[in-house]
Amino acid sequence: MITRLRAAALGTIAIALVGTAATAADLKPEEQIQTRQAGYRFMSWNMGKIKANLEGDYNQQQVQAAADAIAGIANSGMGALYGPGTDQDIGDVKTRVKPELFTDQEAVGKVAVAFIEAANNMAETAALGDKAEVKTAFGELGESCKGCHDKFRKD
Repeated sequence: MITRLRAAALGTIAIALVGTAATAADLKPEEQIQTRQAGYRFMSWNMGKIKANLEGDYNQQQVQAAADAIAGIANSGMGALYGPGTDQDIGDVKTRVKPELFTDQEAVGKVAVAFIEAANNMAETAALGDKAEVKTAFGELGESCKGCHDKFRKD
């Protein structure tokens, strides 16, 4: 079952990359960096909303909306925003991506699949509304984020 999920996730990544490559190719490298950073900031904001709900009054609709937003971005093909020239700062546009992200495609694929799976699981779990299950899924989602940060993001 997990192998099928991984294969489906890899297929989704490939389709998303092909579907968004033309759009990303139209962006200058600094615009690709800015666009991907905006996506990550939006996901971070939504992670904060989920965390606040888990630590305070739990509102299932807010959690579900935030989880759906994260899953939407996770499945959007953001990998296409790591085009040539986006591995370094460009003028005032800074990036914290490590060069390994552009050379270790096997590891990138693993963290990407883990993140997409965790984001999709978070959205599915949030839709069910059980706070304890959401908390577990949220922890798994956070770990998948950390997996990429630890390997491919500069401090």
